[in-house]
Amino acid sequence: MEFIACSSARGPDVAIEVLLPKLGLTMESGLIEEWLVSAGTLVQPGEPLMRLSTDKVEVDVEAEAEGLFHPAVAQGSELPPGALVGWLLAEGEAVPATSVAAPTPTAAPEAAEPVVAAEPGALTPPTQTGRQFVSPNARRVAREHGVDVTQLPGTGPGGRVITADVIDALEQLEVAAPAGVAQGPGVVSPLVRRDAVAAGVDLGSVPAGPGGKIRRADVTAAAARLGAPETGGPAQVIPLTGMRGVIASRMHASLQEMAQLTLGTDATMDAAVELRARLKEQWSAAGIAVPTITDFIVRAAALALVRHPRLNASVQEQSILVQSEINVGIAVALDEGLIVPVVKNADRLALSGIAAETKRLAAGARSNKLALPDLEGGTFTVSTLGSYGIDFFTPVITPGQVAILGVGRLRDSVRWDGATPVRTQVLTLSLTFDPRPVDGAPAADYLRAVVDQLQNPLTLLA
Repeated sequence: MEFIACSSARGPDVAIEVLLPKLGLTMESGLIEEWLVSAGTLVQPGEPLMRLSTDKVEVDVEAEAEGLFHPAVAQGSELPPGALVGWLLAEGEAVPATSVAAPTPTAAPEAAEPVVAAEPGALTPPTQTGRQFVSPNARRVAREHGVDVTQLPGTGPGGRVITADVIDALEQLEVAAPAGVAQGPGVVSPLVRRDAVAAGVDLGSVPAGPGGKIRRADVTAAAARLGAPETGGPAQVIPLTGMRGVIASRMHASLQEMAQLTLGTDATMDAAVELRARLKEQWSAAGIAVPTITDFIVRAAALALVRHPRLNASVQEQSILVQSEINVGIAVALDEGLIVPVVKNADRLALSGIAAETKRLAAGARSNKLALPDLEGGTFTVSTLGSYGIDFFTPVITPGQVAILGVGRLRDSVRWDGATPVRTQVLTLSLTFDPRPVDGAPAADYLRAVVDQLQNPLTLLA
């Protein structure tokens, strides 16, 4: 994920406030997983200050200005957007009296320590050529394992000692990890380590991801691979935190706030399957993105919303807000839960444009390379479980929307031509809707409009 600039407020001759940024319209809170610089460190614009986790993304938040950084809250704090989290001070400037609770000891500044260039792989003490910088997490891990950070060469930005350096030293010195907290070869945040302990996962067996970091998703996947415990053994505990926790709370809130109803019907897909085969043959040679069946459905759902705008809305207090844009979210399954990237203005995109965009979004979702705009602004959602062999299911409405379209598998069926059975291909569509802005009959009309377009797919090329 790209770095995101941290919000700040500047006044004349006063300290610069570092505020928790609002990463998207729906963000309600952010969790400071790790401070990436120690208190008292001089930072430059664009230098990462902290690792921030929200319900949708994990990002490194950058400084917007130059100054000596002083955190105002503890690592692991969960705060709303706009909350004060630190200061950028001038040399000799005191921390403002309005500063909130002091950070944990791991983020406290330390006296200047001499450094010297070390031979590769050697743990030689530094010389008096400057100050040694150590990330708070690296300092904490070193303290837990009895490693002297003054003996470590730093491989982080500006020679900073990072967690990976401490782990490398542990491997060289064969220092045992404390009981219950096995340390892996990757960079591990405190929250990831906590989740690993709760789930009974040995971090030493978890492969590191991009940048040498072990993330919550890696721990969750490792926990899933452990399988069910043996009879009589301890039950496996998977923390309901991070993305999984947010999904749980939002889906519960969705069902609490509205009495959701679901309609289901079959769509005959013979013509769409045949058209896709012809497009694949022609468009592949021309370098045009070939649409999937899901792309056909997204296009049909978006065009039907033009004629049924009440399903492209949200309910706010005692009013119905009909959205001016049709932005279709597509639920993508990840190991740790669902993520819903959004195809913006889907009703205005040609079928080839939708195919190109869904391909980009799906790849970005699975590689954790989506930008925040890719995840924001959805007004309607399509969720498909066809690849899992599911025919029909009841999807839960995304909070802030009034409808979601579920898509089952493409399967063989039979229709009757007089007394003659004819093989055909069908799939089941299930529309869950909020009955406050729209009644059952208009919702059924919308679902029928989607089916009509899928059964006459040339309309989707217009």
